[in-house]
Amino acid sequence: MDSSLVIVGRLVASLALIALGWFSTTLIFWLVARRAEKAPSAPRMWRSTTRLVLVSLATVLALHWFNPIGPLLVGFMPSVASNASTYQSGVKLGTKNVAVGGGGYVIGVYLHPRQKDLVYIRTDVGGFYRWNAKAQTWIPLLEHLTLEQKNQFGGEALALDPNDPNVVYVAVGKSHWFGPGTLLKSTNQGETWTPLKLELPIAEDYRRWGGERLAVNPSNSKDVLFGAWKDGLWKSTNAGTAWTRISALPTEAKEPNVNAIVFDPRERGLVYAHVDGDGVFRSTDAGTTWTRLDGSPKHVMRMAIAGDRSLYTVSYEGPAVAKFANGTWKDITPPGEDPVFGALSVNPKNPSEILVSRGENSNPDMYRSTDGGASWKKLSRQTTSTVPWWSEYMRNLAWVSAIEFDPHVPGCVWLTDWYGIWRTDQVTADPVRWTNYQQGHEEIVILTLVSPPKGPLLLTGAADVDGFVHDNGLDAFPSKSFGARGPGYQDTYSIDYSRTNPQRLVRVSGDRRDDGRQGGATSRDGGLTWQEFKSFPSGIVPTRVVMSATNPDLFVVTTSKGQPVRSTDGGATWGSVSGLPDGAKGPWNMPPQPLAADTVDGNTFYYYSNNGTVYRSTDGGANFSMMTDKLSWIEWSTIQALPGAKGDVWLGLDEEGLRRSTDGGKTFTAIPAVEQAYLFDFGLPQPGSKTPALYVYGKIKGQGAGIFRSLDLGKTWTRLNAPNRPIGNEPRVLEASWQTFGLVFVGSNGRGIYYGSS
Repeated sequence: MDSSLVIVGRLVASLALIALGWFSTTLIFWLVARRAEKAPSAPRMWRSTTRLVLVSLATVLALHWFNPIGPLLVGFMPSVASNASTYQSGVKLGTKNVAVGGGGYVIGVYLHPRQKDLVYIRTDVGGFYRWNAKAQTWIPLLEHLTLEQKNQFGGEALALDPNDPNVVYVAVGKSHWFGPGTLLKSTNQGETWTPLKLELPIAEDYRRWGGERLAVNPSNSKDVLFGAWKDGLWKSTNAGTAWTRISALPTEAKEPNVNAIVFDPRERGLVYAHVDGDGVFRSTDAGTTWTRLDGSPKHVMRMAIAGDRSLYTVSYEGPAVAKFANGTWKDITPPGEDPVFGALSVNPKNPSEILVSRGENSNPDMYRSTDGGASWKKLSRQTTSTVPWWSEYMRNLAWVSAIEFDPHVPGCVWLTDWYGIWRTDQVTADPVRWTNYQQGHEEIVILTLVSPPKGPLLLTGAADVDGFVHDNGLDAFPSKSFGARGPGYQDTYSIDYSRTNPQRLVRVSGDRRDDGRQGGATSRDGGLTWQEFKSFPSGIVPTRVVMSATNPDLFVVTTSKGQPVRSTDGGATWGSVSGLPDGAKGPWNMPPQPLAADTVDGNTFYYYSNNGTVYRSTDGGANFSMMTDKLSWIEWSTIQALPGAKGDVWLGLDEEGLRRSTDGGKTFTAIPAVEQAYLFDFGLPQPGSKTPALYVYGKIKGQGAGIFRSLDLGKTWTRLNAPNRPIGNEPRVLEASWQTFGLVFVGSNGRGIYYGSS
């Protein structure tokens, strides 16, 4: 909301209070004068009142504008713009995120040895970011990628050119299941990228917090090495232009996974590489020929070279921490029962100072040595979160993946973990005080979004962090997660509200850890508080939920590989649904929305099966009947009912386009201009119109791919996304606002939530 509206709201509230004070003082003067039988003349009374009014005006405005308690004094007046509805206007889609604050795995941090404050991070599903020290925010670096390039949002590796602060290389690929990954190079700190001619299977999800498998020779920046997941070691001698597989690596592995490479900057050509399950190898000619180091660890996660040329390793199997010096390996693991270590750093200014952290642990121990690993001190710590909704679990530095000394600031250390980025400015303190830096790092995996016509602008359901009511608007972090407002879960799969009573909501959720419980909750106040279902059928996983348009106690829930269920009493009891096929496997990677509620008739529901069949229920979801089986067989689909129109049903069928039915799902007609409807939604009509705005993520004839809006139900279209900002990281949901025309959200699979307000 524009700040000018907030100012107007404050002024109106202040003037209202002044008017009340004017009348009150006038009345008091009159009553006092009457009682004393010394009523003053009218001019005298008005002069006195005027003086009081002026004093009141000065006092109220001073308190309201300059004192933090001022707003409380006028807080009883209705506000024009609450915190929950604040956002930046005129935003092009793809250029700005809804502020959530981390929530995704950060698996590497990199500080340039020559340029202060040049810091990068690597994430598992959100790409790469660069630190803006002046603005104290992270800048995402892969926003140009399209939906077809979604695999490239997986952060496999990153390498800095130690001789040129502008050059950075990355290896990208979420999973080998999506096809081959590749390497990219930037010569302007990640502003733009050039694909390199090397495509290999990349399994970023396999012990993705290790590394680093990509390295630049500090003695010759043209030499670049890359260790592939199962294709051995590759080398470029021309700064990435061409690549050759190194056949001289004497490994016994049939499909060698070279997961860690490190050059010694003090000895020209000296480089070490680790083959998972086989051991550490050494080269003295920049990687052309190699020798196995006998007795080396075989399950290394990270390696680091100290200024005295000692090589250190941390591993997920023993020896957990090892040192190679003077031709000999030594186990220097700190005492403790956990055998897994994942993070390692050596102070570039002091070869004897080492930091290590246990890995794969929700509250890992960290150790510091000042004598090259001969002895260790377990570090006590305090954490300060700048994100208010982060739980105690998230503040415990869960699954530390990387730790790095700042080469330019003594005592400063960066750390990354399951949810974000931390930094201490004095690692020698006791306790060590860590603060997270999350502004701009938006990495949560979105499963559902809703933007009701009343209450907060947005509610989010997400993987790993449950979900939120965005009670502080779109540009500030939410104050609480769902778990702090009622029952908490690991994931929230789906949220819906009743069209005639949008303060009534329902969500279905579940846990993938602990006891694996599944269920959900309802809200009567727009999501500010939640009440857990009194019961939920055992042995099923809910996937999507829709609520009756007229009866908030009635909702239908689809399930993973099973029949839907329904409740008519707000989740207290559950009944079966007949007439539908088993649902898709979920809650991951299933269609965005196979189920819809009619927006007028509270007893009517619609269901689309990916075999091309549409079903309808007219008895509150108890029984469904087939309406048509003539549609395309499609895996990725969305069904929705047009707001305000009974029996008006729309189908988004990805590459098969957008279809509309005005007879309750019996027949469908294509919207000719829509060539692809990957996602779609309806939003608030433009001012002066009653026709809902229609939004599509897909392809429009003559305009290509993008995100578009139609104000005439599909006849004409306007592009909404910014140039070169396609929002390509597997968008899962498109949600348009019913409070503000033109406000629209896109939830992604690892880059959080984008919003546009044009």
